Amino acid sequence: MPEDNPIANYLKRHVPVSDEEAAQFSAAFREVKIRKRQFIVQPEFIVKNRNYVLKGAFRAYVVDDKGQDSTIAFAIEDWWITDYNSYILQKPATMFVVALEDSIILEISHEKEQALKKANHLYETFFRIRAERTAAFMQQRIISNLTQNAEERYYQFIEKYPQIVQRVPQYALASYLGMTTEFLSRIRNKRMTKNS
Repeated sequence: MPEDNPIANYLKRHVPVSDEEAAQFSAAFREVKIRKRQFIVQPEFIVKNRNYVLKGAFRAYVVDDKGQDSTIAFAIEDWWITDYNSYILQKPATMFVVALEDSIILEISHEKEQALKKANHLYETFFRIRAERTAAFMQQRIISNLTQNAEERYYQFIEKYPQIVQRVPQYALASYLGMTTEFLSRIRNKRMTKNS
């Protein structure tokens, strides 16, 4: 198996698999090129794939009855993205996932993931670890939204994810942090003034 197999290497970072097991895991994925502004998830359709980002950036968001959108998640290289509620429960999606850049993903279908889990408990362990980390991250995000003000959330985000801040539109970052674009601009200007 080639050394530069990103999904196999990702698996090996989380569970102790052999080269053969890593190759079997990798074979379940399909590489797909996605154009900027192309949707990989849309509401009302059942999500068939879980997606690992090889190259590019994505945004997951929901739109309310008034047409206001709220960013749920971002994903860049070495991250995963889908509508997990739809994918795991095989129910219609409630969010959009769109490419912010020309991108390449590795997608695995729900059926192939289930087959992997049945074939080897190490694959099941891997997907359990992914689910646990996603749950922990979402809890941290909820607590942050409840206990920090907008400015604190912004500073925490740029400290943890500096590589994302440069690659996502300001309106998307503002909606992720629960503030208006204007308020985000004010925070950024204040920071630049302080640093100059």
